[in-house]
Amino acid sequence: MKRHILITAFLFALCSSVGAQTVEYPFQNTALSEEERLDNAVSLMTVDEKISTIVGQGVPRLGIANPGSTEAIHGIVRGGSNQLPNLGFAGQFQQQGAARQQGQGAPQVPQPPRMVNSTAFPQAYGIGETWDREMAFIVGDVMSYEARYYSMMSGRNCLILWAPNADLARDPRWGRTEESFGEDPYLVGEMVAAEVKGIQGDDPTYWRGAALMKHFLANSNEDNRYGTDSRFDDELFRDYYSYGFWKGAKAGSQSVMTAYNRYNGIPCEANPFIKDILNKEWGMNGTIVNDAGALRFMVSAHNYAKDINEAIGMSLEAGLTRFIDSNFQQVKTAYEAGFISDELLNERTKGNLRTMLKLGLLDAECPYDKMQFDENAAPWESQEFKDKARLVTRKSVVLLKNEGGILPIDKKKVKKIAVLGNRAESVLKDWYGALPTYTVSPLDGIKAAVEGEDIEVKFQRWDSDGTAQEVAKWADICIVCVGNHPATSPDWGAQSIQAPWAMGTVAGDGREALDRRSLQLETEDLIKVVWQANHNTVVALISSFPFAINWTAANVPAIVHLTQCSQELGNGLADVLFGDYNPAGRTTQTWVSDILDLPNLLDYDIRNGRTYMYFKGKPIFPFGYGLSYTSFKYSRLKIKKEGENFVVKFDLKNTGARDGEEVVQLYAQFTGDDAAKRLRGFERVALKSGESKTVEMIIPADDLKLWNSEAHAFTFRGKKAKIQIGASSADIRLKKRISL
Repeated sequence: MKRHILITAFLFALCSSVGAQTVEYPFQNTALSEEERLDNAVSLMTVDEKISTIVGQGVPRLGIANPGSTEAIHGIVRGGSNQLPNLGFAGQFQQQGAARQQGQGAPQVPQPPRMVNSTAFPQAYGIGETWDREMAFIVGDVMSYEARYYSMMSGRNCLILWAPNADLARDPRWGRTEESFGEDPYLVGEMVAAEVKGIQGDDPTYWRGAALMKHFLANSNEDNRYGTDSRFDDELFRDYYSYGFWKGAKAGSQSVMTAYNRYNGIPCEANPFIKDILNKEWGMNGTIVNDAGALRFMVSAHNYAKDINEAIGMSLEAGLTRFIDSNFQQVKTAYEAGFISDELLNERTKGNLRTMLKLGLLDAECPYDKMQFDENAAPWESQEFKDKARLVTRKSVVLLKNEGGILPIDKKKVKKIAVLGNRAESVLKDWYGALPTYTVSPLDGIKAAVEGEDIEVKFQRWDSDGTAQEVAKWADICIVCVGNHPATSPDWGAQSIQAPWAMGTVAGDGREALDRRSLQLETEDLIKVVWQANHNTVVALISSFPFAINWTAANVPAIVHLTQCSQELGNGLADVLFGDYNPAGRTTQTWVSDILDLPNLLDYDIRNGRTYMYFKGKPIFPFGYGLSYTSFKYSRLKIKKEGENFVVKFDLKNTGARDGEEVVQLYAQFTGDDAAKRLRGFERVALKSGESKTVEMIIPADDLKLWNSEAHAFTFRGKKAKIQIGASSADIRLKKRISL
């Protein structure tokens, strides 16, 4: 104890000697190093205060505020949903946690009015389909801006954002496919890194928000996820499952949420990879948190710990710094029982304080405390944020088919439009969706797009009595809007009800805690009867994941895909349908044609036929696929090595009649690699009609390396590699062999 007092006295004297600002405690002196400040703060804290940080609290006695946290997959989640009144398991858990913090029988502290809204972007799956790093950055930027607004205006901090999701969508049956950017580690890694930068801001010292990536690692099955074991080798760990997290760490994220499952026999929250890889190799020394309920599952589902005390001790010893599913007394009991040493408690407290330090909560003020907000309007009410939601939405639209140039719709020729289907009338909210102040449904967007024109729009939801076919016969063109229900709830219209936890009403739907039982689109029969009546049919598939729409792909002339939940869904869709925006979205998964094309869901060795890298069948739509209203020509590929980078140049020309964007994709084939190819670069390039441009892509040499278990490092596989440039994984236009 005397040593701590001497260190504190020395640091306080140092504060004065360097002419620092007047501070009450040395840790508040910004002239000191990060480690000095954190060590001092920990030395001043009581055991109870340290335990409080382990369960997500601040240190009020020392003036360190609780950072707070929020779900933030495609908008910060601050409120419920008027569509889904039943909060279910997750919402009930949050309410119970708030009650515990308030304390049983404690005086009720007056709380400021609760705000519930925020800007709602497309689901993460849709953000991935933009293939645009800037869009991921915009989403992160808006979310952390609104998080600061909430924290400042409501008095309830929500500065740790549980985002981005760096999980990989290795199988379309996975219920949480909607939360992933896609199946490819490079694509996911680039989008994750961009969103991390958007969340944390560009200040060299402070973060506007803390990006807490999830879920580490390899939890892409929902059924029985609390007790399953994801098994695979070290190469897949490095080259596939952890790759996106690694890119996020390199971009500045220091925090992560562990997954429910085991990895090779050990529960993720107690796995040595936390200290060995996240902490030591990647420098992730911030908040490492478990997922809700995972602590008790170590005992009841994994049978890995004999009781909660042991589970708490194991998790903290492995490197976890915070529990979101435990309370103060539970951790205090484990401490008193000898499962947590003082040294361990100090180290884990330090990790949590590091996040608070980067958020400016240990300082008298930080730049983000000076943010100016409009007193009369919340950020999500600004035209700027509405425009950003619309931009990301329109960029996410994938044109899957356009036979005969039926799209875009010519308003001069088409005078009667039939809109049909159960996804036309509303924008549905998913399990972790933001609650916007308004939504634009597909029907609303289509009507708005033809307002003032001599065009009539009729709507029909179903065809139970043949009415849909009659409307289809009447129309010049039919737009059928179908897709899943993102909360797996009954499609009962005004009688809103949320499906119980881990349950759904349609086999092809899925969400958290529920994997899909089918790849079939329940409403494909509606598409068939509409097409039978009128072959001028366009399908707008609004879904959280791919469907095996074999009949639709073979017969219907035009198909577009976009995801759920964006407040601007209808406008973004209409922008594409009527040609106000030329689509350039791309698929982020292999759209298989049959469930028999997929290995067992719990087979985590993707070499057995998963993703475009190892898939042996013929997909409906390949990875990286998407059409445009114009055409592009690739030519003159040149590659040279400059320092540690490979500089790739080629000419790209818009050979069509419309301005547009092309997502150029760079794949590599390595000697002795089982993978058919691996994505190693992409850019979304805008060109006017007739315009040519030399595209330059700089590929770091490290991105052309694969994991070498013997060397325990990324190394070149062989001496040569084949570089492929194209418009999708199955549409390669240029090739060149290079020396590594």
